[in-house]
Parts: sequence; C-alpha cells; structure tokens
Amino acid sequence: MKRSVIYLLHTGYWLLYALLISTFVLLMSKGQMPLHAWVNTVFFSPLALFCFVPGILGFYSFYHILFDRFLYKQKYLAFAGMTVVLAVLAGCITSLLLWMPFAHGNQSLKLSELLIMSLFLSVLAGIHGVIALVLKGFISWSGEMKLKEELHRRNYETELALVKSQINPHFLFNTINNIDVLIEKDAVKASMYLNKLSGIMRFMLYETRDDQIPLQKEIDYLDEYIALQRIRSANSEYVEYSITGEPGNHMIAPMLFIAYVENAFKHAAPRKEGPAVSISLSVNTETIRFACENKYRRTSPINRVHNGLGNDLLQRRLALLYPGKHELDISDSGEIYKVTLTLNTHEN
Repeated sequence: MKRSVIYLLHTGYWLLYALLISTFVLLMSKGQMPLHAWVNTVFFSPLALFCFVPGILGFYSFYHILFDRFLYKQKYLAFAGMTVVLAVLAGCITSLLLWMPFAHGNQSLKLSELLIMSLFLSVLAGIHGVIALVLKGFISWSGEMKLKEELHRRNYETELALVKSQINPHFLFNTINNIDVLIEKDAVKASMYLNKLSGIMRFMLYETRDDQIPLQKEIDYLDEYIALQRIRSANSEYVEYSITGEPGNHMIAPMLFIAYVENAFKHAAPRKEGPAVSISLSVNTETIRFACENKYRRTSPINRVHNGLGNDLLQRRLALLYPGKHELDISDSGEIYKVTLTLNTHEN
C-alpha cells in the first residue's frame, strides 16, 4: 500500500475521532457553546488531554510495537502480556499528566480516584490499540496481496523466460552435430542421445506447465541434459555428477536447477581440462540440497546473467515458490563459481 494512502487512513481516523469528541461536547452543551469555547474545550482543555493522549499512546504503541514484534511473528503469549503492559503504561502516563495541575493547586486527587482514572484511561488506550492492530493488519494484508500479485506476475514472466532460454541455439546446434557425427560411428548410441534430446524438449513443452512436478522428473531432465553435454567432450572427467538419497514423493517446481547447471557449462574451463563442472543433489525426508560449481579462467570472468535470466529474477522465483523455505548461497572465489540451493520440503 502506498505511503500516502497509509497517511490518509491515519489522518482520517483521528479526524473521525475528533469529530466524535466534538459531537459529544456539543450535545453536552446543548448547542449553546460559542465556537471559540468549543475549540478550546475539544483541543486545549484537560478533556483533550483525557481523550487524545491515551488514544495516541495506545494506538501507536500497539501499531508499531505489538503488531510487528509479537502478533506478526505469532508470539501470542508475549503479545497478550505486552498488550496489558502498554495499555496500563499509556493510562498511567496520561493520569500523571492530568494529576500534575492538581498537585500544585489547592485541590488534590485521592489515590482511589487516580487509580480509577488510570484504569479507565488504560481501557481507552486499549480500545485505540485494538483499532490500530486492525488497521495495521489491513495494511499488512493489502501489502502482502500486492506483493503476491507482483511475484505471481514475475513468476509467470520467469517461467516464460526459463522455457525460452533453457536450450540455447548454440547448445542445440552442437548437440545435433555431435549426434550426426556419432550416427556413422555408433548408430545405437546416437539413437540413445537423440532420445535424450527428445526427452528434454518434451519436458520443456509439457512438464513445465505444472506448478509442481515429481522430483524424479527433474532429475531425469538433469540426467539427459548432462549426458548431452558429456558427448561434446572426450574428457570423461570433465563433469562430476552425483545424487544421494531417494526422490521418493518429493514434489518441486519444474526447472528449478537447470538455469544454474547451464550457466556452469556455459562458463566452465575448456573441455580438455577436468574436472571442470561439479553437480550434486542430496535428498532426505525434509530437505533437498542442490550444489553446482564450475572452474573458470580469471581471464574470462563469469557472467552472472544467464541468457538474460539474472540471479535477481531467479531469486524472485524462489521467494514466490518457497517463501521462508529455501537458502540460496552464491560464491565466487575468482576461479570457482558455486551455487548451493537448499529447499525445505517439510510440511508444517
């Protein structure tokens, strides 16, 4: 929600409250009070202190302290305790301000009167505080809805970008050429690799339409992609690829790892040098840990934008799909670029 709208809501609330107090004063005077006397009574008299100070203290202490630090974080026991503390504190502060004029005059307030007044003002502060929580909750909900809509739109754009950018023309051209050369040497192996390429294209066309797919399908996709990368090099140690654990019933968002894998191959050291690319996937009952690193030469620094699909966009996608349930660590030592992504798949 825009800041200007929030300010307008706050201003509107206090104007309505002032109007309520003004109406009460007019009713009590039966409409016989002059304008200047009415203004002084509503805004510059002990009545104004009595009505507005506990309201303001209660409203903004609840608004800024209780909601953000306790209610939003679901610390309900601490929230209940602090509700009482802040309301009583607001009531006592106001009572003290009202008592001070009497302390220096001939009149004095009895302790019982002071306690009753403090209790009443605490309740008044609490009422304003509850209204503040409702208002803050509405503002927070509105902001989260807007953020989710924005992330949903970004996710849609990301999905399109992923589908368009995963198999770049250079990779596709080289793979087809390699398979073409392999046909004359080993037709059976060439057919196997052609099926892998077909599997990749099929995955992108059909599996990426779903929000969630079985982890095993994502692994199969990685297997086929890495296998096609391997036929482009005679170095058998060029790629290290390992999977530990069982996919089981894990479901994940499609094409979650391939952007980092393709980036690793794109910027890895020459294929005669190895191992240059290392990819691992570790699966247990509650987490999925993906790690991908590649060596590269200092003279050719890694470009952190993958076919126009930057890390910021990938991180937005993760924020939408796994809010509070993922850890992404990206490091660059100058010779090794490493990405580690951990997903928490445990259902609360």
